[in-house]
Amino acid sequence: MKRQVLVFDTTLRDGEQSPGVSLTPAEKLEIARQLARLRVDVIEAGFPVASSGDFDAVKAIAREVTGPVICALARANPGDVDLAGQALSGAARARIHTFIASSDVHMKFKLRKEPAEVVEAAVAAVRSARRYTPDVEFSAEDATRSNPEFLRRLFQAVLEAGATTINVPDTVGYSTPREFAGLIRHLRESVPGIENAVLSVHCHDDLGLAAANSLAAIEAGAGQVECTINGIGERAGNASLEEIVMALKVRGEALGAGTNVAADQIYRSSRLVAALTGMPVPANKAVVGANAFAHESGIHQDGVLKEPTTYEIMRPEDVGMPASRLVLGKHSGRHALRERLAALGYRLSEGELKRVFARFKETADRKKHITDADLEAIVGNEALKEPATWSLERFQVLTGNQALPTAAVSLSGEGRTVQGAACGDGPVDALLKAVENAVGVDFELREYSLKAVTGGKDALGEAVVRVERDGAVYSGRGVSTDVLEASVRAYLQAVNRWLAGTPSRPASPRGGGGDDPCGDL
Repeated sequence: MKRQVLVFDTTLRDGEQSPGVSLTPAEKLEIARQLARLRVDVIEAGFPVASSGDFDAVKAIAREVTGPVICALARANPGDVDLAGQALSGAARARIHTFIASSDVHMKFKLRKEPAEVVEAAVAAVRSARRYTPDVEFSAEDATRSNPEFLRRLFQAVLEAGATTINVPDTVGYSTPREFAGLIRHLRESVPGIENAVLSVHCHDDLGLAAANSLAAIEAGAGQVECTINGIGERAGNASLEEIVMALKVRGEALGAGTNVAADQIYRSSRLVAALTGMPVPANKAVVGANAFAHESGIHQDGVLKEPTTYEIMRPEDVGMPASRLVLGKHSGRHALRERLAALGYRLSEGELKRVFARFKETADRKKHITDADLEAIVGNEALKEPATWSLERFQVLTGNQALPTAAVSLSGEGRTVQGAACGDGPVDALLKAVENAVGVDFELREYSLKAVTGGKDALGEAVVRVERDGAVYSGRGVSTDVLEASVRAYLQAVNRWLAGTPSRPASPRGGGGDDPCGDL
């Protein structure tokens, strides 16, 4: 019988540390609910000390999401651990995940601590965490570049202090599968008491080896694997959940392990995370990419038509990829919409459904058919957004290759209507400046991206913007069949987040001290 490996999902913590990504508490809660449907074993909900928004998100997830263990990250200091314990107070099953760096380069240049001081801090953090929950995970940051003997000493000390999970991170993606498997075997054989704990691994993809290293560690006896949806995360990202889960499903006999993950929820999870983070999935991405089950070559097409297993080692339905996406049109009613959204995994409140239905009808008047991808984009833009101070009433743009781009907007909010007009380098630039003139504030545009949600002339366009003001970054996303409208809606959402005081990236942590509060594992 195959042993079952625990799947620890850190999309909401390490994944959100992807450059340019930010999630609101409502968006994090929606992803957490989907992760519960995916049946991951542990959800790392966030890093409470990083910001008040992260604290609130962890608290909401701990209170409302059941099934998986809900975990919060904390540096090895009392302030972090206490805040994590407070955020997790409502969880049915809670875990505190505390960490400190263990490599010579990190201890010397980042922590400025001697090895004995690192051990002391780690032991104190684990003991402090045990006051809140018996489920405590300890990570030695940059473990793969650490002295193996020091790792053995450090892990023995935290196990004696009460740690129940020992995590070995390949923080900078430096290791190779053979090296990493050797380290896991060495720790299993040399650390007293480690047989009574769960041995976990957390791999980064700087050399493209995160999934391979994770699978090698599982073969060597690791009992937990830490990963993210779509492999998002710091720098080149983390080990990809969908790749690891499907590798264990397809090659479980060879690897000697499996998971309890509901694989048919993988595609749905991937789409949701891509929509809410604004990080599209590459077409050639394994398991969930648009081309993962596409066949261009005539030889391949002929083989698949005769027998799918000639070129497909798994079926699209194994990961929940829908066979048909053309389901709704302008004559569809609220009930049909609700049913289709339920099939896609969305459970919306009446207020959320009302907003989504209004945008659905508006979009359906412009498109003959509404696809699942369209619906996901609409839900991501409407159902989970915060209450808006300003709403778009109308806009107008004059542009051309011989004309100065000029735009005017009309916004409603606070019981009044405001207008703004501006010229710009192009129609989008003019529109964004018109919004700024209407609300009377200037922003620095840090990022602007535009992509088609689906194919065809009537495809929905999705715009993502990130703006900066007073040292904080605010993000917004907008969807429409009109790319100019999508752009102005995205910018307006970022403006509303500024007005609500909910930055994507805080200017400073809430407390603690020592190493970087958004530090990587």
